[in-house]
Amino acid sequence: MGTMDESGLCVSECSRCPALVDSRSRIVNGTGPEDADMLFVGEGPGAQEDSEGEPFVGRSGSVLDDGLRSVGLIREDVRITNCVRCRPPENRDPTTEELENCRGYLEREIDLLDPEIIVTLGKVPSEHLLGRSVAVTKEAGSIEEVRIDGTPRRVLLCVHPAATLYDRSQEDTFTEALERAASLAGVDGSDGGSGQTRLDGF
Repeated sequence: MGTMDESGLCVSECSRCPALVDSRSRIVNGTGPEDADMLFVGEGPGAQEDSEGEPFVGRSGSVLDDGLRSVGLIREDVRITNCVRCRPPENRDPTTEELENCRGYLEREIDLLDPEIIVTLGKVPSEHLLGRSVAVTKEAGSIEEVRIDGTPRRVLLCVHPAATLYDRSQEDTFTEALERAASLAGVDGSDGGSGQTRLDGF
């Protein structure tokens, strides 16, 4: 049904969701360091992500990049992935069944990465990982500990970067959530440095 590569982080082939197999041009796997302290989880690839084979490369990707820079991080410091790795037709939300079909890949990625903090970008990933309905605008910036595949994980809820494009009032909400995530991951961007976790004395 699905094949992972040697790292266990990337899906090389999968045909579990017929509608997604039909609408995708490729499987879009997560990108970023295999030992990143922060993992961002989006919903699924859009047209540009499907075309380039990387998550968050469209307009919302630019917003995410700007947000990361504002808290002293760059994209290369964090890992970014999605709940589903194939583009849903017409960019519709993934169905419950599609989310479940892809869940094992996400859980394996989280397990191997073992991040300090998982940041959910938007309603779909927030509800998928928390297992409840989420009012993401109201709850953005809040942290919950949830068990993912049996292991307790800290999940920080965040609005989707695209929300800031349609509603400027979401910009502060978005940035504040990123600031909180960076401090929880032990990333200190205040010195304008590389944004790597400080390892003073090593």
